[in-house]
Amino acid sequence: MAELSQKKNNMLTLMFALLAACMAFQLNASMLSPVLVTIAKELGSNDAQVGLSQTAFFTSAALFSLFLPRLSDIKGRKKVLTIMLFIMTIGTVLAALAPNIVVLYVARIIQGVSGPVVPLCLLMLSHEVKDVKKYGMLMGIVTAVNGGIAGIDAIAGGLLATYCGFRSVFWVIAIVAALSTYFVHRYASESKPSEGTKMDWLGVLFIVLTVAALLLALNEAGSLAHANWFKVIGLTIFAGMCFILFWKTEKISKQPLVTTIHLKTRATWALLLTTLLTMTGIFAVVNGLVMSLAQNPEIGFGLEADWASLILLTPYALIGWLIGPFAGRLAPSLGYNNVLKLGLMGCVISILIIMFYGIDSLPILIIGVLALGVFYAGMANIILNGLGVVLSPKENLGFLPGMNAGAFNLGAGLSFALLPAVQMISGYTVKGYFNGMLLGLIITILALLCSFFIPRPVDAEV
Repeated sequence: MAELSQKKNNMLTLMFALLAACMAFQLNASMLSPVLVTIAKELGSNDAQVGLSQTAFFTSAALFSLFLPRLSDIKGRKKVLTIMLFIMTIGTVLAALAPNIVVLYVARIIQGVSGPVVPLCLLMLSHEVKDVKKYGMLMGIVTAVNGGIAGIDAIAGGLLATYCGFRSVFWVIAIVAALSTYFVHRYASESKPSEGTKMDWLGVLFIVLTVAALLLALNEAGSLAHANWFKVIGLTIFAGMCFILFWKTEKISKQPLVTTIHLKTRATWALLLTTLLTMTGIFAVVNGLVMSLAQNPEIGFGLEADWASLILLTPYALIGWLIGPFAGRLAPSLGYNNVLKLGLMGCVISILIIMFYGIDSLPILIIGVLALGVFYAGMANIILNGLGVVLSPKENLGFLPGMNAGAFNLGAGLSFALLPAVQMISGYTVKGYFNGMLLGLIITILALLCSFFIPRPVDAEV
């Protein structure tokens, strides 16, 4: 009885530590969204330059996600996660003290080391929890934080920035990051499934260069009429060359970052492609087109930015936060793939509602966004993260979660490069918004079709 009680206490403290780690990372991503204008004013910069600090953070997060989960398999997950959180804390303090925009860029890049926090937490959780139903529910709880802290983070960020300045937001994040560092160091248990293996740093170099070039190309393409398309093409070609070198390196390496055999399996390419397409189809619909429409005073609803966030993004995050644990719990019973397909079908229907009815009616727009909160933030996002862990090969558990995290970030960048570009062809018109959402709908349907190729994770299901 005492042993059972001890195990329960250990699991509670582990979950507390993992949730704290995920929360610290998520605050860096979402708490700053309403603060960007304040940062621009206080640092004597402009919105475009401050927006690049967000790009720097997400780019850095995507690149570190590619290899840190694998490094944690070798050196220890608790050790690597603790170091990641400690470095993130240092970066956050630097951001709070930043005297100018350049220092803020450096600080945000340092914070990006925390990019693979969620995949690492899921790997640590899967090592401790062998019951598939229990793991599914706990996975849903941990991953749901990745969609936002029930929308409270964005509201708190806006209030802090308004009354105390942008630096107060970074100080709050720094406190949470420091506490999460201590909690992980104190309560998490260590696991090294690939101890003794050598890290394939040459492979890391080529895959990081590949993704970095693609992200830079997407960011440049997002400038639309002001984009340097020769630069976009050049970066894309460079990314292709680096990937070829990565493939050749992995074929001849004795201890590769990932074997080419694994790259060819459906568990890898189908999952990564589904994640990429899902993010590309949905991310800019909610965070870009819908928010732009809500604030458009001529053909939209003329809402202020904070009010638009409160009635659209906050309920979206909150409903995803509530549904996530239930989706995770259902996955082992109904099947991970079935829950994912249900989520993607719901996303398709939700986008259709927004396209045909929400553009003309604010109440229906809110309903459509809430539905996306259920089916994307609460289901598809949870299951895609979970599949990265349960489908990863036993001899290289960190590889697929890391690659999947990279696919999430690539998809977000691609979404903001493509959907607003299609919208701007017709300008800020009803047709423009409709066409942008139509592209998102088509890509989401492709994600649904691609999900049928993902193999069933038999070991993770009842």
